[in-house]
Amino acid sequence: MIRNIAIVSLSSGILGEAPVRHEVEIGLARLRAYGVKVRFMPHSLMGLDYLKAHPEKRAEDLLEAFRDPKIDMILCAIGGDDTYRLLPFLFEDGALQKAVTDKVFLGFSDTTLNHLMLHKVGLKTFYGQAFLSDLCEIGPEMPAYSRAFFEELISTGGIRQVRPSSVWYEERKDYGPSQVGTPLVSHPDRGFERLQGPSAFSGKILGGCIDSLHDIFDGERYADMPVLCERYHLFPDAEDWKGRILLLETSEEKPSPEKYRKALRYLKGRGVFDAVSGVLAGKPMDEAFAEEYKQILTEEIARPQLPVVFNLNIGHAQPRCILPFGVEAHVDTDEQIIRF
Repeated sequence: MIRNIAIVSLSSGILGEAPVRHEVEIGLARLRAYGVKVRFMPHSLMGLDYLKAHPEKRAEDLLEAFRDPKIDMILCAIGGDDTYRLLPFLFEDGALQKAVTDKVFLGFSDTTLNHLMLHKVGLKTFYGQAFLSDLCEIGPEMPAYSRAFFEELISTGGIRQVRPSSVWYEERKDYGPSQVGTPLVSHPDRGFERLQGPSAFSGKILGGCIDSLHDIFDGERYADMPVLCERYHLFPDAEDWKGRILLLETSEEKPSPEKYRKALRYLKGRGVFDAVSGVLAGKPMDEAFAEEYKQILTEEIARPQLPVVFNLNIGHAQPRCILPFGVEAHVDTDEQIIRF
């Protein structure tokens, strides 16, 4: 049972800004209702400008959260776009390797890079939800689908299985105080979609937000990002991908089909699709470019026998499941289930 949660801002510092205070209070109330004690790490509430200027403080918070024996779980506030800047402060002197302990780590989006950092030091992590994005949802409650996974994680320390949601929700256009209590707009969903390959396959899942994976190799957003990621060997070698299941999901930026294709080509160039046992792709937010993405996946992977499954409720589209990284997963699209 998770009793003590540390909240960290490893990317954006929005958690400390006034416009989201009403959201933070909602999230805190939900966590406290579970009997959980919450600790905001020292710099997590310092705001956008401070944390943008001080990646070393973000790294300090993560290291301190791992070192604190009272903390059971590290929950990321939200994503962002520059958590790669923590690399020197976590790896230059082996700081992360020395500090890491067996705790639950949960986050998604730009946190993809933090998952890869923790993969380097051997920690199994959980992908799919974050504090502001999920616990602080301003509707009457968290979406039931998302809530069930979070409750399972904090009560058992793991996830046993994932089935698809029966509905998906539109992105909110307004998160202001006037919208508190306003339900999300829902639509029927259609479950896991097998695009190609066998209906059943197994492996340990790894991956995350395709926008973040794209930026590991492409310096258009930050010129020094590919340099730092290569220096600290952040992206796993093809050998490390052998037998794994690659997870891909798209951000709220709704990347163009051209960028999606470019990202897949980067991954292909690193030997990922020749190594993995399958690919899981998340539902795009508001179903943006869903049909284009499906076509591009099969075209670029160009291995018809490699299982590719689309429309998982993971990542930026609500509701969100939670996927364990580093745990053997068995996917069965006929049964519409992923078992761990």
